[in-house]
Order: sequence, then C-alpha cells, then structure tokens
Amino acid sequence: MSTAAASRPVQLRWLAHARSGDKGNTANVGLIALEPEYYPLLVKEVTVSRVKRHFKGMVTDVERFELPNLRALNFLLHGALDGGGTISLKTDAQGKVYSTALLRMEIPVPAALARRVVPKASAKR
Repeated sequence: MSTAAASRPVQLRWLAHARSGDKGNTANVGLIALEPEYYPLLVKEVTVSRVKRHFKGMVTDVERFELPNLRALNFLLHGALDGGGTISLKTDAQGKVYSTALLRMEIPVPAALARRVVPKASAKR
C-alpha cells in the first residue's frame, strides 16, 4: 500500500487546539496536541515551510519552537500585524484569529487516525 493511500488530509482542529496573540508586528501561535499521541505527528507535519505556505501573503517569516513537555509547538509569524496593534489598520491587529486560521491547515495523517478523530458529518466536507 502506498503512503498516499495510507494517509488522509485532516484539519489541525481535530488534533490540536491553539492560542494566539501579539508582540509588536509578530503574531504568536501556540499549537497544543489534544492527545499525547498526536504530538509527534504535529512535530513531523506542521513544519515551518507548511505554515509559511498556509499564511502566504500574510506573513514575512515563520519561526517554530518545540515544547515537548507541553506537547506543543509555538510559531512566531513575523510581519503578520502590519506594524502592530497600535498602528495597524488591519481588522485583527492583535493576531487573535491566527490560531483559528492555523487550525484550518490540513496535514496528512494515517487513515485510521483520520477515521477516529474526524466526525462523519465533517469528513464529507
């Protein structure tokens, strides 16, 4: 069986929760695994390049930090806030919606895990 057939794209919202905020012109997004078994998958699949591609045109650079004790990844999204909260004309000058936006990113997961975590009604979307 090929790797493509053995995996299925799943939105991060089924594997993690997230929090975001800001510091100057940088949005900060913490991605926390919902279950300990999901953390290694997040480490492997939620890469800097994937996050950059997901936020293409919205950020200038991405940094990733691993927090294994918390089963979390922390991302700094540079250039995301058009100068920062006090001077930005963006609707979300504090970067609060970046966490929700990241949870919409899809990563490949084993098909058995996808069947287990994604509710049947959502799987058809």
